[in-house]
Amino acid sequence: MKITKLKFKIIFILIPFFLFFTLSSCGIYKPVDARNQPAQAKDKARKNIDEGKGISLGGIIKRNNTFEFSTSNPLWRASLDVLNFMPLATVDYSGGIIITDWYNDNNNTNDSIKISIRFLSNEISANSVEIKVHKKNCSKDNNCRIDLIRSKIEDELSVTIIKKAALLDRTDKNKK
Repeated sequence: MKITKLKFKIIFILIPFFLFFTLSSCGIYKPVDARNQPAQAKDKARKNIDEGKGISLGGIIKRNNTFEFSTSNPLWRASLDVLNFMPLATVDYSGGIIITDWYNDNNNTNDSIKISIRFLSNEISANSVEIKVHKKNCSKDNNCRIDLIRSKIEDELSVTIIKKAALLDRTDKNKK
């Protein structure tokens, strides 16, 4: 049994009319007198919620209008200030990490260090940053060995960053 194009067009036109008349008789469509409705959108929304129409999320969605930028985080700014002499390879504020490129002081070109700073929280404390230092030692035949080292550089950087962050935080609070 084939449906011809004409039959298809007739069915296609009749179905919306049938649905409209069927659904309008159910009471879905009610004419509204504009004189009885508030003019402002907020007032209309409030009236609909008061009458039980629509949905209200109440306090489920809380808007937080405080935005954290790297310029407002003293730990982040202090870390960048302390490491300003080193080339940076990766700087990711949202990920909370700073990784320098390999650095040497030109006295010994076979040894280089790389520093990574990971931010564990925004509080200004010694537990807020994790500093790792890697040392690369290359021999004459370009055979390099990279080791994670524990040195006083980590402690000195941590103390310097925390002191500088505290100073920046105090300066910011005094400005406000």
